[in-house]
Amino acid sequence: MKDFLHIVISVIIFCPILLFVIVYAISRKVNIRGTHAFGAASDVTTFCLFFSVPLAIGVLWGVNVGAFLVMLAIILAIIFTYVDWRTKREIEVKPLLRKIWRFLFLVLSAAYILICIVGMIQSVVEYLHAV
Repeated sequence: MKDFLHIVISVIIFCPILLFVIVYAISRKVNIRGTHAFGAASDVTTFCLFFSVPLAIGVLWGVNVGAFLVMLAIILAIIFTYVDWRTKREIEVKPLLRKIWRFLFLVLSAAYILICIVGMIQSVVEYLHAV
């Protein structure tokens, strides 16, 4: 059982898109509307992407970017909070946190897709160079 759980967690961390699809499908099955199901799936996947992106970069290039990613998230949160405060004068915490979290989903998803594409190109180039 421990090995099975280890395999499932490893697959989810290395393929967060799979987690997104699973959570979205489950959300739709329990009759959550499309936009709310997409939001729930993106919220869960964002947490997973915080581990996946630094891990993928570490595997490909041997660079540890975990601390940089946390600092980036904090800086984005500060920027979003400042802009929200300047436009509304009163900060509503829950919508602000949701906005920050969803933006991080977009940034991390784009980074993960870009890392996967670059990693595949790098593997093909290394393979062709070896042949």
